[in-house]
Amino acid sequence: MGSVAVTALLTSHIWLDDRGVAWIDNSNVKVIEVALDHLSDCPRAEEIHEAHGGYLSLGQIHAALAYYHDNKAEMDRTIAEQVERVNKLRLESLDSPLRRRLRDAGRLP
Repeated sequence: MGSVAVTALLTSHIWLDDRGVAWIDNSNVKVIEVALDHLSDCPRAEEIHEAHGGYLSLGQIHAALAYYHDNKAEMDRTIAEQVERVNKLRLESLDSPLRRRLRDAGRLP
């Protein structure tokens, strides 16, 4: 009986930049963006695929979700920090010089 040669192909679809940020290969999409889609309004890979206009393959999306789940604590911490930063900037902008001028002019409540 002859032997069969098996060649294994491993593709992760994920790479880290010099800051340690995880990106999906052949795209300009960060893994955290897919994680946010997953956590918000697109829990299934097929929904994320549609939300990105088919730009990302299901393999890329599943790889991103696997990376997220393998690094969940760290990525959830990063997401929380980003939300906190956005909320802080939003609050600061409520009293910006432009908004004060618009309020003084009666154009904002």
